[in-house]
Amino acid sequence: MTDGPPVGFAIAAGPIAGGVLLEHFWWGSVFLVNVPIVAAAMVAMAAIVPDSRDARPGRLDPVGVLLSIVGLALLVYGIIKGGQLGDFTRPEAWATILGGVAVLAGFVVYEAGSDHPALAVTYFRNRRFSASVAAIGLVFFALMGVTFFSVFYNQSVRGYSVLQSGLLVLPLAASQMFFAPRARLVVGRFGARAVCAAGLVLTAAGFGGFLLLGQDTPIWVLEVLFFLMGTGMAHVMPPATVMIMSSLPREKAGSGSAINNTFRQVGGAMGVAVLGSLLATTYRSGIDGHLDALPPSERHAAGESVQATLTVAEKLGPAGRALVQPAHDAFLHAMHITAAGSAAVALVGAAVVLVFLPGKAATGAKPRRQTP
Repeated sequence: MTDGPPVGFAIAAGPIAGGVLLEHFWWGSVFLVNVPIVAAAMVAMAAIVPDSRDARPGRLDPVGVLLSIVGLALLVYGIIKGGQLGDFTRPEAWATILGGVAVLAGFVVYEAGSDHPALAVTYFRNRRFSASVAAIGLVFFALMGVTFFSVFYNQSVRGYSVLQSGLLVLPLAASQMFFAPRARLVVGRFGARAVCAAGLVLTAAGFGGFLLLGQDTPIWVLEVLFFLMGTGMAHVMPPATVMIMSSLPREKAGSGSAINNTFRQVGGAMGVAVLGSLLATTYRSGIDGHLDALPPSERHAAGESVQATLTVAEKLGPAGRALVQPAHDAFLHAMHITAAGSAAVALVGAAVVLVFLPGKAATGAKPRRQTP
């Protein structure tokens, strides 16, 4: 089980490296720094990673890839637009969301009938495979949403710098790096279903703990919550990843890994879109009543986020000070609502695992060798 430590290291290194670069270099450096990393990774993969080539590789599926990209882009755009406008009844929001759902439904139908699908939907007939993929997707959905609003909390409400905000995430990464390699010992004793479910419940408790955070809460409380979140995730991702890979024949390992990573990334993107929109909509409803003193042309932009409100308040000088505390209060309320949503998503993941993953005895059975 090696999925957890690299992810934990990335969670720690990303915000810290980004903070250092933003404090000392041009903002575009956070993108350019990835180029040599990707190049080195490609060389390492070619030299080190063992081959698990499929004896009957499929062809490329440009239609399926295009449908998935268009569907996800429309869905995410509509969700974000609704949050930005604070109104999901606007055609820009609901029509785009419905369009995305329709395209994704077409994508599933097309893939199910294709002899060379980009996404092998037949794999999901295996309950062990589908439940594990769902667990990883849901935990990243919730995690990315929490990471998104925690940045605003640390910087806009608590006043920490970009680099300091990155350093505050270290407990989450450290707990993952410590517990993930040891998760196999717990799985060996209690089984993957119990461990994954307990990990998701612990992750949900960490998310729910954000309800305790206020403007002056000791920062060590946030660090404890990050540690709990990392510990929970360390007992979800490694066993779920092993369950995914063991559900497929060896020659399909590449497909399983790709689906695992795809659902992780899509889950994270959807988490930022959905929970970010929930945060934005709740914040706007809380701050709208305090923006009447602003010129009508500035009210909409000032209500988009706590940072936008504080930026406008700073431009107004002494007259803008009256906006600062209402902005903080509105954001904290929105953060609490979003944190509760994140916790609920993690608990849904726990329920999925308990219902669909096999128990300890079945987990230890020899995996099927045929293609699902």
